[in-house]
Amino acid sequence: MIAKIVLGSSFSRVVDYMLDKEKSAEIVDSNGVRTRDKDSIIDSFLTQQEMNPKIKCPVYHISLDFSSQDKDKLSNERMAEIAREYMKKMNITNTQYVIIRHYDKEHPHIHLCINRINNEGKLISDKNDRYRSEKTCKELTLKNDLYYAKGKERVKTHRLKEPDRTKYQIYDALKQAMPKSSNWSDLQSELTRKDIELSFKYKGKTNEIQGVVFSKNGFSFSGSKVDRSFSYSKINQVFTGEEKISYSAERDSNFMERSTGKTSPLQTIIEAPLGILGAMGASAGSSDNEDRKRKRNRSY
Repeated sequence: MIAKIVLGSSFSRVVDYMLDKEKSAEIVDSNGVRTRDKDSIIDSFLTQQEMNPKIKCPVYHISLDFSSQDKDKLSNERMAEIAREYMKKMNITNTQYVIIRHYDKEHPHIHLCINRINNEGKLISDKNDRYRSEKTCKELTLKNDLYYAKGKERVKTHRLKEPDRTKYQIYDALKQAMPKSSNWSDLQSELTRKDIELSFKYKGKTNEIQGVVFSKNGFSFSGSKVDRSFSYSKINQVFTGEEKISYSAERDSNFMERSTGKTSPLQTIIEAPLGILGAMGASAGSSDNEDRKRKRNRSY
């Protein structure tokens, strides 16, 4: 369950949209308004609005969208019950509202038109309403045993425009490729099948790897921009068991064998077993200790 909140100035515009015949609209609940027809609903809201006419945005238009997986659970009565509890938790009480269900989408969803001028002529605050709404939706989703999609699963990728569409294609490809990959070379091979190029970012003019970049369809994204779990350090941690390992090797953005048939030093390190990487770390640690001892001896 997610909510979309819009503040408005026109009750007639919102009610016209909500009762659009093309959307197969159906009134499922109301309070304090006459529902005989569209004009009656609008007049009811406008009459109460006159109690505080200085307010420029007296309209709350809120849509509550549910997962298509919950379609069989959500009767009109249950959706109205959830909507009432949502309003109560959002401190939207003692006021007029109408709740209308639309059937123009695959997923169940309802629209709420609410008068922010309450029955006493006072304004219902919208302070931090987006934050409060997100928290409330999570609570009600869990309480009502509804499907809760995490993170990017909630995104309708077919509706995205570029470059977001490509970014989510890369996200999906990485999500499928990571379980099949035990090192960076494996990951490159898996992504190549999806026409995704993988390259490294380096620190200044050094050979120290600082990040990873994924490219497709002419767009490029750092790993952390695709998703925090796909940053260079996070992926490297999966492959090596270390928080972060800096490779000091020749740059090879493709980290595949060159046309000469020789394997790049970077690829050799990447494909090294964890034991070898551990040995490299131990060796580096020993060298550091020896340097510190020499410095102490010189200081005496």
